Amino acid sequence: MYPKADVQRCVVHKVRNTLSRVRKKDQFEVAEDLKLIYRAPNKEMALQMFQQFESKWSSKYPREVQSWANELDVLPTFMDDPSSIRSVIYTTNAIERTIKEIRKRLKPMNSLNSLEAAEKIVYLTIQDFNEKWAGRKLRGFAEAHEALERMFEERYH
Repeated sequence: MYPKADVQRCVVHKVRNTLSRVRKKDQFEVAEDLKLIYRAPNKEMALQMFQQFESKWSSKYPREVQSWANELDVLPTFMDDPSSIRSVIYTTNAIERTIKEIRKRLKPMNSLNSLEAAEKIVYLTIQDFNEKWAGRKLRGFAEAHEALERMFEERYH
């Protein structure tokens, strides 16, 4: 499935990195303008909002605006998915949290005797997360479930 999967960057991290390079006095206004991009109802509107953002901020923050322009082909990938779950999938925090937990569990065992032993730790960590997350209900998922199934069938079968 991987080669067929779309690429997506983490919008939350992109915003955070952008704001870290903006003057304090402009941070709130820049953040509000960026929200108009990633909270747009569709890609076309997001691109229009980016053009407004670009015309407003490119003279003051050319590097930051160019950074967004360079990734506009992948940043709004999540907009292809149902709107009810976009706020959950425009970030990679869940993936990063999982990787951090795996590293945390592997680090004290720096003398694992085989690759299989390390794989077992990773497997058990993922199983643990699956059990913890199995009971969670993702807000908006019920409405999006049918659309996601249809998208999955179209893309991977």
